[in-house]
Amino acid sequence: MSTSKGGGAADKGKGGATGSGKGRAADKENGAAGAGKGQRSRAGSGASAVGPPVVDAGVPPLTGGRAGTYVLLLVAGVLVAFAGTLVQAAWFPGGLLLALAGVGGLFYGGGRATGTPAGVLVPGAAWLVTVFVLLGDVRPEGDFLFGAGLGSYIFLLGGILVAVICATAAQMRVAGVRYGRVGG
Repeated sequence: MSTSKGGGAADKGKGGATGSGKGRAADKENGAAGAGKGQRSRAGSGASAVGPPVVDAGVPPLTGGRAGTYVLLLVAGVLVAFAGTLVQAAWFPGGLLLALAGVGGLFYGGGRATGTPAGVLVPGAAWLVTVFVLLGDVRPEGDFLFGAGLGSYIFLLGGILVAVICATAAQMRVAGVRYGRVGG
């Protein structure tokens, strides 16, 4: 065993693979820069680097039942758009809240039923297209379903906001975000 500062068998235990006698402080300062000189960086060490390959658990396979569920969600998105359009204008404060609750229930339920963000995006796209088709449809007599009031704009923007929130929540569930300590 050597007791000199230059390094030896006793210093290899303190300084890792470097043998410099400076300890782990030098390894922390060098970071991954020392990895190119035959030294291991801290990011590459540990048991987490070795293991079975990660399987993409984010997207389940498309089966007949799942495709049927998406078709039902598409039809439900169109129906909720029609119902919400009529209800939000009929009873202003309560009807608007009821229409937005129906939209939120559809999007959240679609995400939970399929377990994918597509369960939110399919009825969301159907709802959005239907609402904008109804918005742009003006009859020759001048009748239209959406008025120029505040409730119509809140219904449009609120429905889009609810779709984004539900899609983000569904994506977090699919990704398997764990709560707890970061790094260990």
